[in-house]
Amino acid sequence: MLVWVASYPRSGNTFLRIVLHRLYAAETSVIYDVDGVAERLGRALVGARDRPAPLDELRASGEVHLVKTHRPRDADVRDDDRAICLVRDGRDALVSWARLESEKDGHDFRTELRSMIDGSRGARGWGENVLSWLRPPVPHRVPLRYDELVRDPAGAVARVVAALGLPLRLVPGATIPSFAELHATDPGFFRRGRTGTHRDELPPELEELFLSRSENAEALALLGA
Repeated sequence: MLVWVASYPRSGNTFLRIVLHRLYAAETSVIYDVDGVAERLGRALVGARDRPAPLDELRASGEVHLVKTHRPRDADVRDDDRAICLVRDGRDALVSWARLESEKDGHDFRTELRSMIDGSRGARGWGENVLSWLRPPVPHRVPLRYDELVRDPAGAVARVVAALGLPLRLVPGATIPSFAELHATDPGFFRRGRTGTHRDELPPELEELFLSRSENAEALALLGA
């Protein structure tokens, strides 16, 4: 069974992978050739594994195979594939992603942010990405909001596991690391861990640019943001 763990970058995908690993001993692979997050943070923390087979073989398997992607729903995704669709206010996600990218030498926060709003990265524009997973609504692509995940990680993940009918069993005595613990491991990656960060980080003219994109406005309205 193939299950996509889908989100726009910096929407909590890594934390979701950690929670799945801690609560259910479930490992995740990625659609990409390299799992850059696992390389940065360590495979044990993330619960990372190499993708064991082509996608069609994963679909036919009796085992649950969780595959992370930041791409819009594309040709790799079949209409009947199950998916956890993790969504975060795009303004928060973009600020977080631009901060992470601006760690690199020669990368400027505002320049990175503008290029991300323009949708020139592989994840495409935030609204386009989110709407590709949430529209049309179907029961086997289950939305999970970032604020729900950070507020009640165990309850939020249990809800989507049940909604998708995944045969996963809770690990007795499982614990989930706090944000403070994760921040201590890598402050640049686990940066603020809350909603609304765009309010004091997103320049007004770039928020205006973000809101001018019809897909972004539509996706925000869908999320009630």
